Amino acid sequence: MEKERHVLVVFPHPDDEAFGVSGTMAAHIANGTPVTYACLTLGEMGRHMGSPPFATRETLPFIRKEELQNSAKAIGVQDLRMLGYRDKTIEFEDEEKLISDITAIINEVKPSLIISFYPGYAVHPDHDACGAVVVKAVERLALSERPKLHLVAFANHCEDAIGQPDIHHDVSQFAHIKIASLTSHQSQATLITGVVKKYEQGDLEAVERVHHERFWTYPSK
Repeated sequence: MEKERHVLVVFPHPDDEAFGVSGTMAAHIANGTPVTYACLTLGEMGRHMGSPPFATRETLPFIRKEELQNSAKAIGVQDLRMLGYRDKTIEFEDEEKLISDITAIINEVKPSLIISFYPGYAVHPDHDACGAVVVKAVERLALSERPKLHLVAFANHCEDAIGQPDIHHDVSQFAHIKIASLTSHQSQATLITGVVKKYEQGDLEAVERVHHERFWTYPSK
């Protein structure tokens, strides 16, 4: 994996980092690269309350905040930013404010690489809106100052529209960290338990999901 000056990860929800990029984040940290993780919301509107349920609508944001902090600690992230936007409203927020907030972080940490979602191909409206404002923030920078963009896409048949992933990372040596990141999000256990259990049983699809992470550059080639 190429050595970076600084990596900035921007996602809208706690657990977004765990599924798709926690291995890559851990690999960059192991390389001695600082990683800043900016999470837009606390996922307080999520439907999952634990299995069996232990959260309520009132307690969920506090629980998910702690889970996010635990996940970041498991990965090794020392710079976690929680931007305080409301879950499931990113597409309706003031776009200029979002771009301004992200640009401020870019100007502060000066990343050579930004990781986020590929707008239009990340399934959830918050994912797509987050990726869109990240792309716009980068496009407003002078060409000489623009960091690389590595974007996550997982919509059905996204390869038909944007091609095959440009970047594949084998993060198998960091699988234990990725599992720790995933299992930090206990309120989301109905999403996570199946993946972790299948991985532990040697299910090939689950092993592939844990051991390999893929990204598209933007715009797609």
